[in-house]
Amino acid sequence: MKSEHRHELKTNELAEWLGNLPQWSKDNLTTIIIASAVIVTAVIFYVWSIYSKKAIAEEQLEFTNLLNQLSSSKTQVLQAQSQGRDLSFILLQPANNLATFAQNTNNDQMAALALIKRAEALRTELHYRPGTVSQQDLTEQINKAEAAYTEAIRKSSANQSLIAAAEFGLGLCAEELGNFEKAKQIYQDIVTNPNLEGIVAVAAAEHRLKTMDDYKQKVIFKPAPPPPAASLPQSTTAVATQPKIQIKPADANLAVPILPSQAPPTPNNIPEIILPAPNNIPDVGPPIPNNILDFGPPAPNSVSKVPEPNVSK
Repeated sequence: MKSEHRHELKTNELAEWLGNLPQWSKDNLTTIIIASAVIVTAVIFYVWSIYSKKAIAEEQLEFTNLLNQLSSSKTQVLQAQSQGRDLSFILLQPANNLATFAQNTNNDQMAALALIKRAEALRTELHYRPGTVSQQDLTEQINKAEAAYTEAIRKSSANQSLIAAAEFGLGLCAEELGNFEKAKQIYQDIVTNPNLEGIVAVAAAEHRLKTMDDYKQKVIFKPAPPPPAASLPQSTTAVATQPKIQIKPADANLAVPILPSQAPPTPNNIPEIILPAPNNIPDVGPPIPNNILDFGPPAPNSVSKVPEPNVSK
């Protein structure tokens, strides 16, 4: 009976509360509105935070893919150059994609970095062209790079590293257009800016100030020497018909004759110097001792005797 009694009491209390709910709601309308607004705001903030994190992660992934695309395009261009092909134009596609990303993202830091990379891609495309770049193409493309660097400075007002990198890029653009005084002033401003102390771009600007005079004149390389002609191996027939030189021992009284020889070629196809045997030496008279000319009186054995004339007595 006690449990049934308690159940009956609870039912009566619920019915009484439902009966008083309209009046209670009317009396506490302001409190109900505030509480409902707080709950709804909390739910919206929770959903928005989850969505924002997901969106940021997706943007970071897209930006990483664009940077990888730029790096792989550089590698592809260099490989094509080693094969004699020009693919420098493929760098323009990632440059345009980076510009689109910078316009669509709400993250100013990523937008500034994307613009800096876009400007680098535009400048790199000019350097990777195998032929001579016309002044018109150079000016138009460097102007686009300067615009990207300038926009990057505007978007990266809170990041000194990005500001220094963009300003350094403007100095490089001035150098490429031949305005070395402007470039020198830009580098000097980077070096003397106390807010940029310890940043990599400061060291790079100091290095350009020291070496910039080396780039004021165009470097012209001498044409490469022609490749040596390929030597053809001599045929056996050619070597067999090549005359050989036969040298005989020198004689004091005669000039040494040089006569061609028809002897067969040696196995190594090397010309052979043949010295004749002593029996083949022509007999030109008695030999002179030690092959030295003797201008004294002739030896007794070598004097020719002239027969006396028959004189009748």
